[in-house]
Amino acid sequence: MARPSYPTVIVPFALVPNQPAIDFLAGRVNEGMRVFEYGSGNSTLWWSRQTRHVVSCEHDKSWYDLMKGKVPPNVDYMLIELDRDGRYANAVAAQRDPFDVIVIDGRDRVKCAEASLAALKPDGVIVWDNSDRPDYDAGYRFLLENGFKRLDFWGMGPINAYGWCTSVFYRPQNCFEI
Repeated sequence: MARPSYPTVIVPFALVPNQPAIDFLAGRVNEGMRVFEYGSGNSTLWWSRQTRHVVSCEHDKSWYDLMKGKVPPNVDYMLIELDRDGRYANAVAAQRDPFDVIVIDGRDRVKCAEASLAALKPDGVIVWDNSDRPDYDAGYRFLLENGFKRLDFWGMGPINAYGWCTSVFYRPQNCFEI
C-alpha cells in the first residue's frame, strides 16, 4: 500500500502521536503500565494520565525547564544532553526495571531503538512517532529483524495541522494484545 504524501512541516516539540494512534492506544494502555519516553511534551502528560509510571528523557534544556513544572508526580523527568551514541540513547538501559512501552519520539532514534530492546518486557511494545521519515529506516529494520511486526497509523495530530505516521512495533505475545 502506498503511503499518503503530506507536506513536510517541522514544528518543534509537537511531541504527540497522531490521532488514529491515540485512539488505538487509548483502548490498550492501562494504569498498571510503565512507560519510557524519549522526547517529552504533550505525550508525557498523556502517558502520565494513562499509566502508573513514566520515565521521560529530554535533551533540550529550555524545553525541559518549561515542562518540568507541568509533569505530575508519576513522571521521572530526566535532562540528558544529546550526545550521539552515548548517554541519551542509552538512558533506557540505565533503568532498573523493564518497561511495558517504550516511546521513541526524541533524537538519535535509531540508537534509541537499539538500546531499547534490553529494557523492554518480553511482551512490551515500542511506539515510534514520525515513523514516515526515511532517516530512521535502519531503526525500523533493526526492530523487524529482531522479531517485531509493525502497525502503522496515518493521520493528523491534535496540535498540528499536518499528518504523519505513528507506528507500533510489537511481538506476537504483547501487552496490547495485537
